[in-house]
Amino acid sequence: MTDPEHGDPERRRSPLHEVHAAEGATFTDFAGWSMPLKYGSELAEHAAVRTAAGLFDLSHMGEIVVLGPEAGEALDAALLGEISAVETGRAKYTLMLNGEGGVVDDLVVYRTGPDRFLVVANASNRETVAAELRSRAVGFQTEVQDESEDIGLLALQGPLALDVLTEVGGFSADQDERTEQRFVELLTALRNYRFLAAWYRGHPILVARTGYTGEIGYELFLAPALLPQLWRAIRETGAGSGVVPVGLAARDTLRLEAGMPLYGNELTPLTRPQQAGLGRLVRGEKTADYVGRDAVEGFDPAGQRILVGLTCEGRRAGRHGYPVRAGDDVVGEVTSGALSPSLGHPIAMAYVDPAAVAADLAIDVRGTALPARVVPLPFYKRPERKA
Repeated sequence: MTDPEHGDPERRRSPLHEVHAAEGATFTDFAGWSMPLKYGSELAEHAAVRTAAGLFDLSHMGEIVVLGPEAGEALDAALLGEISAVETGRAKYTLMLNGEGGVVDDLVVYRTGPDRFLVVANASNRETVAAELRSRAVGFQTEVQDESEDIGLLALQGPLALDVLTEVGGFSADQDERTEQRFVELLTALRNYRFLAAWYRGHPILVARTGYTGEIGYELFLAPALLPQLWRAIRETGAGSGVVPVGLAARDTLRLEAGMPLYGNELTPLTRPQQAGLGRLVRGEKTADYVGRDAVEGFDPAGQRILVGLTCEGRRAGRHGYPVRAGDDVVGEVTSGALSPSLGHPIAMAYVDPAAVAADLAIDVRGTALPARVVPLPFYKRPERKA
């Protein structure tokens, strides 16, 4: 039986496991890992990310390096989008498809050098993505290395993330620790989906302006052994600003409010990008052939269910798998749903028949029909703040 305070000993543990236990975390099993579900109140953690900043342990994510003179071309053949056109220092959100045009995983690819890319995969798909990348790289002058065991990952998300990170100390623009001020300048100027290759206390670190909450934030890639030191430094620096550790429960409501898809919910091997609102990633002008190209570019979305946002009144929320009805007819299914902490009413994402989008809809919550209204995604947009 899982110990909620210490996690399942048969599951994999983050390098921060004991730190989380000392913080009072309740653990849950996630993709074979014992990860923090929450530390106290998930509502308070959610609110902290929207008003101050939250610190996340993302050690369970997969980090796969693709390198070599034809690494870009190999990724062009493996994924949606012109990965080879991504400039060094930039990142790109993309998808890996199967032969039928369904989604194997959604990924973020960072170009860390002319011949080197870092592919970040979801924890549950790490081995699948690594194996597919190796298979799809055959014939190219490239090598695929799963470096997940050697790369740790933290995220600091929220409107005060930049302020806190620039005060932590120990960062430098290069190995010369006297360049700390230069690091602060570069970080302050960093735009969305860009990253810095920097140093933390003499060790290499990649600081990316990416995230999964809808807020300004940063993801920090570094050696797993350094995670506890950096975690504590951020916690101590941000204590007076309201920075708190955040678990998986709040991470899910944050990403839902931001309208961001979750693999296994909004994205599956049967889901085509166009259905999920990701048709912009399918570029017909792409020169290179890639797995799933004919299926995805030839996909006719007419009549196929599409992803929509739904809102309801009251406090009860639709959950994953709940039917969406128009009268007596089932016209869709909820993929993610929750009572929105930021908005104060229930929200959900659901796949719905396009002909029913304008109809009077209801979510079937265990036999009770909750009237639902289709709204644009995302549900929440952060207020305009200085980046």
